[in-house]
Amino acid sequence: MKAERYNPKESEPKWQGVWNGKDLFRTRNDDPREKYYVLEMFPYPSGRIHMGHVRNYAMGDVVARYKRARGFNVLHPMGWDAFGMPAENAAMQNRVHPQEWTYANIATMRDQLKSMGLSLDWSREIATCDPAYYRHQQAMFLAFLEAGLVDRKTAKVNWDPVDQTVLANEQVIDGRGWRSGALVEQRELTQWFLRITDYADELLDAIDGLERWPDKVRTMQRNWIGRSEGLSIRFALEETAPGGIDELEVFTTRPDTLYGARFMAVAPDHPLARRLAQDNPALGEFVDECKRMGTSAEAIEKAEKRGFDTGLRAVHPFDPSWTLPVYVANFILMDYGTGAIFGCPAHDQRDLDFANAYGLGNRVVVAPEGADPESFTVSDEAYIGEGRLVNSHFLDGMSIGEAKEAVASRLEAETRGGRPVASRKVNYRLRDWGISRQRYWGCPIPVIHCDSCGTVPVPEDQLPVALPEDIDFEKPGNPLDRHPSWKHCKCPKCGADARRETDTMDTFVDSSWYFARFTDPALTDRPTDKATADAWLPVNQYIGGIEHAILHLLYSRFFTRAMRKVGLVGLDEPFAGLFTQGMVVHETYKDASGAWVQPNEIRIESGEAGRRAIHLSSGAEVSIGSIEKMSKSKKNVVDPDDIIASYGADTARWFMLSDSPPERDVIWTEEGVQGAWRFVQRVWRLVNDSAATAAPATPPADCAQDALALRKATHRTLAAVGDAIENLRFNVAVAKIYELANAISATVAAKQGETAPDMAFAQREALQVLIQLIAPMMPHLAEECWTALECEGLVAEQNWPVVEAALLVEDSITLPVQVNGKKRGDVTVARDADAKSIEEAVLALEGVQRAMDGKPARKVIIVPQRIVNVVV
Repeated sequence: MKAERYNPKESEPKWQGVWNGKDLFRTRNDDPREKYYVLEMFPYPSGRIHMGHVRNYAMGDVVARYKRARGFNVLHPMGWDAFGMPAENAAMQNRVHPQEWTYANIATMRDQLKSMGLSLDWSREIATCDPAYYRHQQAMFLAFLEAGLVDRKTAKVNWDPVDQTVLANEQVIDGRGWRSGALVEQRELTQWFLRITDYADELLDAIDGLERWPDKVRTMQRNWIGRSEGLSIRFALEETAPGGIDELEVFTTRPDTLYGARFMAVAPDHPLARRLAQDNPALGEFVDECKRMGTSAEAIEKAEKRGFDTGLRAVHPFDPSWTLPVYVANFILMDYGTGAIFGCPAHDQRDLDFANAYGLGNRVVVAPEGADPESFTVSDEAYIGEGRLVNSHFLDGMSIGEAKEAVASRLEAETRGGRPVASRKVNYRLRDWGISRQRYWGCPIPVIHCDSCGTVPVPEDQLPVALPEDIDFEKPGNPLDRHPSWKHCKCPKCGADARRETDTMDTFVDSSWYFARFTDPALTDRPTDKATADAWLPVNQYIGGIEHAILHLLYSRFFTRAMRKVGLVGLDEPFAGLFTQGMVVHETYKDASGAWVQPNEIRIESGEAGRRAIHLSSGAEVSIGSIEKMSKSKKNVVDPDDIIASYGADTARWFMLSDSPPERDVIWTEEGVQGAWRFVQRVWRLVNDSAATAAPATPPADCAQDALALRKATHRTLAAVGDAIENLRFNVAVAKIYELANAISATVAAKQGETAPDMAFAQREALQVLIQLIAPMMPHLAEECWTALECEGLVAEQNWPVVEAALLVEDSITLPVQVNGKKRGDVTVARDADAKSIEEAVLALEGVQRAMDGKPARKVIIVPQRIVNVVV
């Protein structure tokens, strides 16, 4: 006798053991079937998985299980993005080695992921902190160096003077280091760079071919690469500045607005600003203050627009008597264009904010079509739309495009000092990828510095350059710099004493090629086997968060091209399909003191006054706050282990897939989880209640109306769910499965006496299809139900059911009916009804008779299976 209630605590470990025992999800590279590679962005081993992981990996697992059932050889691997600063933080705070902390977290998170029943090939597991992984990364670095894809040069960086390390832009918060809280400085350091700009045009042009990527992500990448065509213009200075500087060169995409210029501005680290600051302490102090802003474009954009008047003036290229004041400004970036601009406040918001702050005024030079140029003005909002040139002398009346061309032609024809005053130029926002990090827990850069030979690559037979294990974190800064022996070595060329590079690689490098390593992770002599990598790549379906839309994805696209150049792969793009799922969000709660309260510390009560949150220990009412992304700081986190322990992994998976479209945020609620749990129990009861009557049977020659209706519902659902999964519309698939369960339940409830053979067959078919439809989403429950129906084998080994096309055809059709072109109703007729029958049915409709108002129909126009129009 089957249990009345489904028990996931018994079922889920049992079926996981069965799958593991049969090695069911191991992928063979020599399998002759068509390949399908599904990959979720691998996690950082921070300690425990969160509900965002559950959602992400549940989605990928649905695709993997579905594609296996459709006959594909599926690769669905897992690994760990294991280097990074959190491990060093833990080392300092808890006096534990980063390696020990990382691998302990990996063990915990691996067990948690396994408890979800994911169909992963764990035999391909990798960790980026494993020397067996990063030795190949070092080999690729050396190959890239030889191929001219690596540079070593000075660059501006965010420097934390307390932690003595370079910080990424994201680690600078309100001008301070995210860990130390110290005011960040901008310094110029010698750094290692990967030359991603060599591929700027290729990366940009290829975006149009990424048809299975979200439009939003493609737009973000286009904007990040930021290709712009413009004009480089040389402005003469009225007086030669110190150091012999007699002109400023600017790059502009809006040369049409030259007659609207009100000022010139240079970046704080522009050569002119640096030279002037040597003799002007006030300017030097202003430049230092700007350096504490951080280097990100976002930080600079949000900062209050401030400037320092240098006292210099620049000569307008069209009028020698017109001069412009020259400022050093905090919103100009040295690494975009030339680090200098002419400011046209009327048509650029940043310029307008600056001009308004310093009383520089503005001059409108572009007005909308039809606007009166005398009355059209700008005050607090710049006009950046289309229009015609005004107040611009020879440009008046031209379109923006015409004016750009006219300015370019005139200035290109003029010379100063034997050179054209202006030249056309293409510029990019994209900058080379600086990969140097002054920290221990990262992949060592495999080069050696010799006083005689310079920078020397580590011989490949000496790879990996492994991290030393005897390390201390007692002092800030990079422990590799102060290690007593690790950095000291012999030069591979001359044998003299030399020093290892103590910078390690940006962790984005680790994640920029892991998808290729998964194709053959046991390979020891090279990073990839080209034939194997080309057979598996590109990844058919990549799934991850929108927060990686730019850097990780762009770096991976570049890295694939770099690997192609050195012969490791033969393709350009790593990910054919990309899906970015929404976040998991939850209500927030605060007690009377304003302290955050965890969801598991309260109970929700609903009454006439609405919902109330009650603290379990004190009984006091807790305020319910806004719905926000789950975060430890606001304590609105739900632990997946608690959910799995209470309801089982299948319930958690089902809720994550069912609650909202997968690209949107999902709101975690206890009521929603309980609803998913009830459906689990309902399916279990439905299968067990029907198992006796829905015994295996041969298909009947003919079906009565009720059995035929169930068969049609089954195959319509089968077709709809398959289509929904193919298009990653998991919530739609769930909704269709609910409908099928309702249809089956209705036939069971209507049962009177013995079940007719045709209905028994229809119920059996429907139940088996239902089980196979839920199998990618709730695999443990599916296996249990499959066994209850005494079906052979495992659901996980079954082929996807085949849709019978004939059962998708409806016997009737509903057509909209118009009278004199205005809709007056609908008519339902047999699909094969003749014109006379349709006309009679239409003219009998009450709405049609009312519209005809006793008049005869002059004509009835029937568009087959589309519409009927009555002409009166």
